[in-house]
Amino acid sequence: VSVMFILFLLVVVSTLMYYAENEAQPNSFSSIPATMWWGIETLTTVGYGDMVPITPYGKLLGGMIAILGIGLFALPAGIFSSGLTEHLHNSGKKKGPKRCPHCGGELHE
Repeated sequence: VSVMFILFLLVVVSTLMYYAENEAQPNSFSSIPATMWWGIETLTTVGYGDMVPITPYGKLLGGMIAILGIGLFALPAGIFSSGLTEHLHNSGKKKGPKRCPHCGGELHE
């Protein structure tokens, strides 16, 4: 689900950035697929610097997308680490006989 959301977001942000920067930089932001390279490097927070927005709207959009990119990768990492911690916690419990929750005595089936 996360990968599909990231791909959808990549198309949306690349389209918005293309319309924001195409007139100012027709060589760099020449098409929506070409602008997807900028979207990939911004969402993954790599930011090579080969394509940089120069218009005020492009800079604002780029900043919001960069912050959003950090959250997109932090959210699945948090879910994964929470699940791993829960698994490790539950796997450490002993598999002994069932006990009564009130007195602690052994339950027989």
